[in-house]
Amino acid sequence: MNDEQQVKEKSFVEEFGLVFQQLGFPRMAGRIVGWLLLCNTPHQSIDELAEALMASRGSISTMTHLLIQVGLVERFCLPGVRHDYFRIRHGASQQLLKRRAEQIAMLRQLAERGLELLGDKATVTRQGLEEMRDMYAFFEQEFPVLVERWEQAQPKGQSQLVQKGGNQ
Repeated sequence: MNDEQQVKEKSFVEEFGLVFQQLGFPRMAGRIVGWLLLCNTPHQSIDELAEALMASRGSISTMTHLLIQVGLVERFCLPGVRHDYFRIRHGASQQLLKRRAEQIAMLRQLAERGLELLGDKATVTRQGLEEMRDMYAFFEQEFPVLVERWEQAQPKGQSQLVQKGGNQ
């Protein structure tokens, strides 16, 4: 691989880290996902991730645990090999969407609790909470419809594997 390609790959990995950070994840978690999406092998060990990302084994270990918990990465082992490997979990993108749908529901519920606290008070604050509740209620209703439409548009077999959370 030439130097220009390596620079582009490193930039992609760093950009992935920044986007993840904007989504509320640690930057290193995004860098790991970015690297796993680009690397030449479908899996990486902690040592390989640490070397590729110029990070400590401890940081990689902590972040892979987080990524496993949120369903983006999975740990597995190869027969006869004494260490674990990590790879992008099949359906990881859908897992991110599911997480976003849960956040939408939480924000709608929070707005509803705020409205209950205000009672019948006619305030500017109430208008803001009503708008927030209505918007998140709309997205909460429409989001699953969009995901279902996307799944139906996928080739047969692929969407079934995603729905079951199947692994390759």
